[in-house]
Amino acid sequence: MNSFYSYEPKNGHGLPHDPFNSIVGPRAIGWISTKSRAGVCNLAPYSFFNAFNYIPPIIGFSSIDYKDTVRNVQETGEFVWNLVTLDLVAAMNQTCAPYPPEVSEFEMAGLTQMDSTIVTPPRVAESKVSFECNATQIIQLETISGSKVESWLVLGEVVQIHIDQTCLKDGIYQTAEVGHVLRAGGAGDYFTIGPEQLFKLNRPK
Repeated sequence: MNSFYSYEPKNGHGLPHDPFNSIVGPRAIGWISTKSRAGVCNLAPYSFFNAFNYIPPIIGFSSIDYKDTVRNVQETGEFVWNLVTLDLVAAMNQTCAPYPPEVSEFEMAGLTQMDSTIVTPPRVAESKVSFECNATQIIQLETISGSKVESWLVLGEVVQIHIDQTCLKDGIYQTAEVGHVLRAGGAGDYFTIGPEQLFKLNRPK
């Protein structure tokens, strides 16, 4: 029989590093570009990110603390998600730095802004996939007791999708070939996925 290490999060984990982020992962990176009301472009990666609905496609990210990205989305109702691949990890990591609101992470990371089709915030031109989104909900998270947590969940409907043609083979998106980078736990743990991780599992009929 297995032996379990068990703890109540409210009392602390008692380990060298909180395992929560390592267990719930690896996770796709929410590399979110926004534009402030003053016209300053912002680009920041979020490790709490995922897709939450298929039709219509709805994605979301959670920001710990009320950061520039959340404020920009609240002001404009728009954001863009950009795919992080292995060739972009250094630039993505640079956009983690705590720049002031008037500084554009695009410039600091040496990235190119590309006009979006529907929304105002730019896409990352170097990214192989981008989702243009209109925000649908911004929710401040709460505990079971109803007290507010300093984290905001931002949800948005994807209104335009851009896919680099090299990612498609016979019209099928090649997840295992594109070089997705995923965030895990630890101080700086990341993963990539490739053909060696791919297996097929059909739903029972």
